Order: sequence, then structure tokens, then C-alpha cells
Amino acid sequence: MLPIQNLLQIDKTLPVPVYLQIANGIVSIIKQGILRPGTLLPSSRKLAELLKIHRKTVIAAYDELLAQSWAETVPRKGLYVSQCLPEIRPRAILPIKLVIDYPATTGFEVAEKKSSYYIPYIARKERLSINEGFPDTRLAPVDLLIREYRRFANYKFTSKFLAYGPSQGSENLRNELSRFLSDTRGLHVSPANILITKGAQMAFYLVSQLLLKNGDRVVVGDPGYLGASEVFENAGADLHFVPVDENGIDTEAVEALCKRKKIRLLYVIPHHHNPTTVTLSSVRRMHLLELARKYQFAILEDDYDYDFQYSSSPILPLASVDHSGQVIYVGSFCKIIAPAVRVGFMVAPENLINQATRLRKIVDRQGEQLLEEAIANMLKNGDITRHLKKTNKIYHERRDLMCDLLEEKLSGKLTFKRPQGGFAIWASYAAGISPALVAEKARQLGLLVPSGEKYYHEKQKRYDEVRMGFASLDEKEIREVVEILKRSM
Repeated sequence: MLPIQNLLQIDKTLPVPVYLQIANGIVSIIKQGILRPGTLLPSSRKLAELLKIHRKTVIAAYDELLAQSWAETVPRKGLYVSQCLPEIRPRAILPIKLVIDYPATTGFEVAEKKSSYYIPYIARKERLSINEGFPDTRLAPVDLLIREYRRFANYKFTSKFLAYGPSQGSENLRNELSRFLSDTRGLHVSPANILITKGAQMAFYLVSQLLLKNGDRVVVGDPGYLGASEVFENAGADLHFVPVDENGIDTEAVEALCKRKKIRLLYVIPHHHNPTTVTLSSVRRMHLLELARKYQFAILEDDYDYDFQYSSSPILPLASVDHSGQVIYVGSFCKIIAPAVRVGFMVAPENLINQATRLRKIVDRQGEQLLEEAIANMLKNGDITRHLKKTNKIYHERRDLMCDLLEEKLSGKLTFKRPQGGFAIWASYAAGISPALVAEKARQLGLLVPSGEKYYHEKQKRYDEVRMGFASLDEKEIREVVEILKRSM
């Protein structure tokens, strides 16, 4: 018998369990052709003696080989290298090996859908970045999330979370979320009024597909969040733009539009509007709800970062005082935890949630149940609330530092109003300063800065404003960023 113990290397200081080191070592020997199919392997007792380890460790290694089909048991004879190895080696279709590049285009017709607002994602190599306003992923409660996943490993019922589940989302998460929304937003809804989505963007898509037909009129603010406008445009909507000022979307302009045209949907960001960071005033909120009832249009309320307030008690969402079923409320955990944690939610009357759930099942059978269950636990035991308190304090300090430095270093070159919450500052350059030129000079110095070209729907000849995210930068980075900005003007 081949002395395979001499070919195996075991290092107990490695994080890889010894049984896996043995199993992986035997697989490697098989792949090299040293152990051929049909070769008898040493008994577990014998190999344990040769390797000077516990027999149970060898049994675990052999079980791993059996599970992966590298070995097979022959009754009353022993364990053999499998006759049919699990590694598949593809056979060429043609006898002659040809080097052919993968096709650049399809061999059938594909209609190209273009968007007026789509801006492709490009990975940047700059060391520092002023983004559009994202949370600091270094503060994400990853350890708490991992803790919940570890708990699942010890639960007897965890296997059910790995099977197909409800398309509407985890029942536990919807229960906990209904309590969370009641405590933080005054939204008294049941789990039946909640659909769990993969971020807010999926919710926008579901709403647009359910409510909009080709040519339906949708009202959006200008400047505004072009990611939502792209969704409405893709559904065939006819977009109508109304101005946004220091009090939010201009509801007088909305009313004037309603008197002339039939409106199907209005999209609004009530807190820390993207990009301008303004908050919709209480008077305009009530006016908007009155217009929605009178003219029978839906309000899509995007409350993406309601949980981050620094200056005063926040105004409650429109949905909290909507008693006629006009408002569809959308939020997510992508800003609370991290953008890569794609868990969002849509709150609406039950008839719309039922339709949206059916459509969501067509687009994506269900969400990630384990992740949803983990977030449900984090809500239940207060982890989310504690994390929000910590990050609000940190982001508040970063906002103040960024604003103080901009006022000190760039006075006369940059003007802005200190935002009440959120992750970004909406700033205007002084006359004669080109945002695009500043962005180019900063890039050469290792800083990525927005060039002010993706905020307005109606393209202008000149862009004076930029949205500057501060939340994802620590104190040292903020100071360095402001210095580079100063050198770039």
C-alpha cells in the first residue's frame, strides 16, 4: 500500500481544521495521479497511528472524501478512491482545438433602451473620494451581523430559512419592522402592509411597473434623484419637472400642473432631499397630501435616510398622516448598515402590497432569508437602535467639522447651508469657478470630486452646484480633502 502518510502535511497551528487538511491533502494526491481510482486507502485506525492523531479526526476526513465523492466504501473491504472522480474534465466539441473569442454581440436582434439619466458605474483609483453621500462602511456593525449568522448555526430550525420562503419577506422582519416604524416614524402599520425588497431601487421598479402605463405623467423635483427618474422613464412615463427650493418640492407648481394635466404619480424625498439636502416643510407636506386626495395621484415617498437627524426633531413622514391611502412609503437598511446589505422595504395599503409581492416573485423569487432573519434579530434586541445612536453622533461631528473647514478655508469660493441631517452638503461655487475644472484638478491630486453634471434633468449650459458627502470620511480625511479642494480652486 502506498505510504500516503509521507505525502500528507499537517500543521496544527493553521486555522484550517486537521481533518480538512488530511482530506484536502488526499484530494491533491488523487489529482496528481499518485492515487488512482480504485486504490484502497489505509484504515482509519492505521492512518491515525501513522499520523499520530486521534482516529476520529481521520474518520472525519474520510467522511469529507465520501461526501465529495472522492472516495467510496466497498462493504467488508474498506474505503477506496472513487472509480468516478467528481472533477469533470470537459471534452472538446471539435477534434481540432480552435481559439475563438467570445462573441461581442448577439446573433439576434436586441432593442437598445437608452436613458437620458443613466450614468454607468466606473471604478475609481483615487485615494480619496467625496461621494454623493454614503455611510462609512468602516462603521458597519458587521460583527453583530456575523454574530446572528453564528447563532443560526446552533439553531435546529435554521434549515427552514435555507429553503424557499415568503416572497413578501421574512415574517419576523416584517413584525419587527412594523414596531420599529411605529416607534421612529409614527407609522402604525401591520406586517401585511410591508414588502421586503432588495433596497429602495427595487421598490421604485415594482411601483413603476404596477402603476404606470406608457405616457402616464410622473412629477419629480428638479434637481432630483436621477436614479428614480430612470426607473419611471423605463416604464414609459412622461416626466414633468417642478422646482425644489429651501422648503422642498414646490407644491404650488405641483398644483398648477394638476390643474392642466392628469398626474398619475409624484415622487418626493421629504428628508435631506437628494441632491439639495433640504427638508420638505410641514405646510407643503399637508398641501401635497391634499392635492393627492383631490387629484387622485399616488405619492411615492422616498425616505432613504430618515434615521440620520442632527439639528432638530424630524418632521414625521407623509405616510404617518395619510388616511386615504395615497402614499407609498419606501426606506432601506442600506444606509443604516451598509450599501451592500440590500434590504429595503415598501409600506402601502394591503391591496398594493399583494400586487407588488406577486410581481416581486416574478422578478426575484424571494429575498435572502438568513440576512432578513439576522436583521430582524438585530432590531428585536436593540442592536440597530444602538448603532444608529453611535453613528448619528459620529456623522454629526463629521458634518460640523466639514462645514467649519469649508467656511474657514473656502470662504468666498463656496457657499452652502448646513444640512439638518443626512450624509452630504449641497454647495454652490462662486462665479467664475468651474466645478468640472475643480474636479479635474482635484483628481490629479488624488481626490475624486463630483463635477456637478448629474443633478438636473433639464441639462444646463453651466453647473454651479455639487453634492459633497462627508459621512464616509473620518476627521483626518476631511481635513486632507478640504486642503486639496483649496488647492484645486
